[in-house]
Amino acid sequence: MSMAYVNRIATAVPPHDIHQRFLGFAQSLLGESCRRSLLFRRMAERAGIEHRYSYVLPTGHVEGEAEAFYRRGGFPDTAARMRTFEALAPELAVAAVEKLDLGEERDRITHLLITCCTGMSAPGLDFELIERCRLNPSIERTMIGFMGCAAAINALKLARHIVRSDQRARVLVLNLELCTLHLQESTDLEQILSFLLFADGCAASLVSAEPQGVALESFHALRVPDTNNLITWNVREQGFDMVLSGQVPATIQASLPRYATEILAGAPVSSIDLWAVHPGGRTVLDAVERAFDLAPAALQASRDILRRYGNMSSATVMFVLDALMRKATQGATGCAMAFGPGLVAETMRFRAIG
Repeated sequence: MSMAYVNRIATAVPPHDIHQRFLGFAQSLLGESCRRSLLFRRMAERAGIEHRYSYVLPTGHVEGEAEAFYRRGGFPDTAARMRTFEALAPELAVAAVEKLDLGEERDRITHLLITCCTGMSAPGLDFELIERCRLNPSIERTMIGFMGCAAAINALKLARHIVRSDQRARVLVLNLELCTLHLQESTDLEQILSFLLFADGCAASLVSAEPQGVALESFHALRVPDTNNLITWNVREQGFDMVLSGQVPATIQASLPRYATEILAGAPVSSIDLWAVHPGGRTVLDAVERAFDLAPAALQASRDILRRYGNMSSATVMFVLDALMRKATQGATGCAMAFGPGLVAETMRFRAIG
């Protein structure tokens, strides 16, 4: 059976850094409670995030819109949010794909896999990408929707199946999320703190049988029993409504050690050189670090991506993997993991080829 490889990854984010502006806006949603405002500021300072990017302008407007997208007492409904997604998502997708420098290779792309849980339409992002990036009109298309932050690992798993069944296959994987289109008008501190994490971003990657980049060696999905309510993501009247429980980090920390043998395919933790962990938040990274008893430097790439970009849902772990690939020495072994509704941990073993 042939191997599959992530040959290269390219990333893109929208032009506007909205993190500092959001802190002030979020605090205004909390009202006049000094205690809750103080707690919010303390949690924001400890979040490990300095920048997050969005198509929402610092003025609160969205590109091309006359009225502010988010107005107290007048947040957009789901239809308005989806119209904005349809207008802006293709722009970000094309920016990431063009950074792959496909050149003449674009005619050889056989499959297109897209993960997204923040917008949907038909005909949608797949058709837009084919037209704007001049891909083969008969390319095989698969949309992987609503699997949350863990979806990129699922996409790589599917890409691996495709390449192993046909060595001529060249799979373009796109992970795109516009999370900031789903801010909710709320006075609930836990919900507002979850909005503190999320940002917009896109990663594009090329998977083929060509031995370049990182080899995709094995995958393992871990579903933690009785945790369905810890992460939820539902379509509601005012956009997509997220619940992100504060119990998630503790659940991850308690669960991962029990399944370490399956996740690492029998290898000892000490044999893993590279950790590409989805930075679902500082406390999530702390939980993984404790679960595997890792040295502080092990998750530095994940913490750096969190600091520079925030949590971009499915795209984020690919930003981490890209950073590690750029510095990895040949033969280095790695483990990637991302977490999503379920509670599910999607994990992957990989090896740097160079």
